[in-house]
Amino acid sequence: MDADQPVQAAGQPVQATGRAILETDIPARLDRLVWSRFHTLVIAALGITWILDGLEVTLAGAVSGALQASPRLHLSDGDIGLAASAYLIGAVGGALYFGWLTDRLGRKKLFNITLLLYLISTVLSACAVDFWSFALFRALTGAGIGGEYAAINSAIQELIPARLRGRTDLLVNGSFWLGAAAGAGGAVWLLQPGFLPPDIGWRLAFGIGAVLGLVVLLLRHWVPESPRWLMTKGRLIEASRILADIERRCEQPAPSGLSRIRIHARVHSIGFVDLSRALLRGHPRRVVLGLVLMTAQAFFYNAIFFTYPLVLGRFYQVPADRIGLYILPFAAGNFFGPMILGRFFDTVGRKAMIAGTYAMSGLLLILLAGLFVRDLLDATEQTIGWSVIFFFASAAASSAYLTVAESFPLEIRALVIALFYAIGTAVGGVAGPALFGHLIGTGERLQVGGGYVFAAALMLVAAGVELWIGLKSEGRSLEDIARPLAGVD
Repeated sequence: MDADQPVQAAGQPVQATGRAILETDIPARLDRLVWSRFHTLVIAALGITWILDGLEVTLAGAVSGALQASPRLHLSDGDIGLAASAYLIGAVGGALYFGWLTDRLGRKKLFNITLLLYLISTVLSACAVDFWSFALFRALTGAGIGGEYAAINSAIQELIPARLRGRTDLLVNGSFWLGAAAGAGGAVWLLQPGFLPPDIGWRLAFGIGAVLGLVVLLLRHWVPESPRWLMTKGRLIEASRILADIERRCEQPAPSGLSRIRIHARVHSIGFVDLSRALLRGHPRRVVLGLVLMTAQAFFYNAIFFTYPLVLGRFYQVPADRIGLYILPFAAGNFFGPMILGRFFDTVGRKAMIAGTYAMSGLLLILLAGLFVRDLLDATEQTIGWSVIFFFASAAASSAYLTVAESFPLEIRALVIALFYAIGTAVGGVAGPALFGHLIGTGERLQVGGGYVFAAALMLVAAGVELWIGLKSEGRSLEDIARPLAGVD
């Protein structure tokens, strides 16, 4: 073997031409594990992020009528849309800042910090006294959730075996709708007429997330740091110790002869120059793919879901205390989509399933928009239509996060997730609720229907881009899909 490519058998760095090189089988050992109680714990403790996000988004919509009727807040349709945008703006900023810190300081430290920020901010949302304080606290809540996305997606991707990564990622993202169902059910209970004073029920509703978050803080104590992240920092002894404990909990001692990778030890974090080079020079097609998928699903989801309660109230005269009942079947379709379709992303393959779910979402939305404009649906039929559409759209949206998370080098994974989430949300998510809030405020079905068609067109374009440059990453190691920046041949 060449002098600058030494074999490293004991898990310690060796010197070669003045540079430390590490050789390890950590990725192969993680990928060959069978599913165990450890993996279930990881999903329970980290997947709560999507449940909390679903809870927050749904609560904001389900209590919109109560916020408008509040003797203290008196929010308008436009204010509701702007508050939703404030939540997303906060999520964008939180994702970028905490995503940068996640690659710098580690997955475990950050997913505890971001959860604490969420807990404090959602409690403050319940204490809002006017539109501006409500919007501010919603922005801070969004910052906590946005930061969670980067830290949690990174950790889950790096701890789950490669052959199960697709279905697991989709199921975790789909759990957003368990939170949505909890938010809708909680709102129905707390906002029922005569149960609580009109300015109290919606405030207590925001406490649901705080209670869930406190429980999750205890669970996260048992989730370890990512051995893959430690590996890139040259901390092989610590990574090996954690991995050995994982293998013990899985009852799978490490066999000999597993494939090994070789990387340069990198103590310092990746700078923005390295990030730009890795994205624009190293993976330009993946950048285009990620941006298109994230932007399309963000506009589709946020524009429609954030404002759906407004549609029910304005066009179908659904009372504010009954809106949560219509969101429950909507949430069910969104949850069962990733749960049922998820395994096909690992078997049929990423490209066919991603393109197919994006295309089905767009085509079905165009059909529903036509029926809505012609006033051919009642509130129940409209909700059934949304449930069918988002059975596919939920899987599509989850696959966007899956694509971005597994398409780029390990050292910049969290920051890349944050960057794509931020761009997609800023372009598609922040503008969407504000735009649809305005369209719904006009009371014109044709204008709202036109917004639906535009959202559908974005999904169809995304399906075409996936067929053009999508990756076949099912069953492959993360390091095989995207070689680490410090990788050595």
